[in-house]
Amino acid sequence: MTETDVVIIGAGLAGLGAAAAVRDAGKRAVVLEASNRVGGRAWTAHPAALGGVWFDMGAIWFHDAEHNPLVPIARAAGDKLLRSDEIRQERTFVGDRLATEAELTDYDNAWSRYEAATDAILAARGDVPLTEIARRLPDDPWAATIEAWEGPVICAVDADKFSALDWRRNGLNGSNLLPDGGVGAFVQRRLVQDLDIRLNTPVLRVRWGGPNGHVTLETASGTITAGACIVTVSTGVLAAGTLAFDPVLPARVAEAIHALPMGLAMKVALRATSPDRLDLPGHCSVARMIARSGDPLMPFQCWPLGRDYVQGWIGGSVAWDLARQGEAAAVDFALSYLRQVFGGRVDRLFAGGTSLVTHWDADPWVRGAYCYAVPGSAQARDRLAQPVSDGHLMFAGEACHVGFAGTLAGAWISGQTAARTALAAVG
Repeated sequence: MTETDVVIIGAGLAGLGAAAAVRDAGKRAVVLEASNRVGGRAWTAHPAALGGVWFDMGAIWFHDAEHNPLVPIARAAGDKLLRSDEIRQERTFVGDRLATEAELTDYDNAWSRYEAATDAILAARGDVPLTEIARRLPDDPWAATIEAWEGPVICAVDADKFSALDWRRNGLNGSNLLPDGGVGAFVQRRLVQDLDIRLNTPVLRVRWGGPNGHVTLETASGTITAGACIVTVSTGVLAAGTLAFDPVLPARVAEAIHALPMGLAMKVALRATSPDRLDLPGHCSVARMIARSGDPLMPFQCWPLGRDYVQGWIGGSVAWDLARQGEAAAVDFALSYLRQVFGGRVDRLFAGGTSLVTHWDADPWVRGAYCYAVPGSAQARDRLAQPVSDGHLMFAGEACHVGFAGTLAGAWISGQTAARTALAAVG
């Protein structure tokens, strides 16, 4: 391998964003990717279990589209962007019945009550686990449901392990757009042009702090030396120690990595074998009121884009437990959850049908879905993003962004920011 200005570890959104910034600055970048594809957790597949239609195994949306830097790229290329919030109809159940209009109005208002309670607790006590918010609202019938959404479902972690301040710093607004054909396909189509990406090239060791700040990377294919290195692998990979650093990383970096463990979100898709559509409209979301803090919430998207399957999301410790038990357990959990709302017709609807379960827990190059900050460590994202060796060594990714944490946009922005610092170091 030849020398380059900047070497980037990982061809996910952060790595691609960094490489694009280096390219646009007229410098050379090499991206080393351990797996056999680009995109990282943006991966569009065409699983036979779902009839070969496109299916995003990981990331789905462009969140907060009004401020998302990927949206202008898609629009400039003429890509069709579906307005997910407009094409999706929502059904909220209380037990096995639909919520009343009065209950739905109270549910809408409950989010502002929950946020106000969070801000009051953070101002008075500093950072706390997210579970403290519902405890402050014992008479609010929707507090446990919001906790389940914001903890396990959206942020992939149980609320008692999750920093309320980290949640508050990364709340997203605006609309969600869905690239027609899938997010992963968009990445493959639009974000890899004129980039030197070397697949199936895991990095074994990063030797940093060399003469003039140079960095040398050891891979199974040889070594490559660069003026700067940007590391975009997940905190799960960093914490596992499969990527070695010589010398060892500064204490503040190591502490930040361990304060940002990986959560897990699992998708379970079930394909129907009969015409029954559970009396639901096409492209419909289904969720339930949660009675107690800690009870699992598994929302479903039913018949997306008119297709013949439903897909559910489960996160946090329940997802980790199901991942250990295997796919059959995950499918059984999804079916049992649907039975609580729709009864025995669920078994008839999906009898003999195929299913799909995602396995981000088992991917050695990810080791989870995305990271979260443990209580008291909301500033870990800021610390991990700070330059090492005067900017010759940088970390980037969804873990390093505040505002778009856990999203494609956060990873992309973080990669571009890290590239600018690395280029300044290279000079």
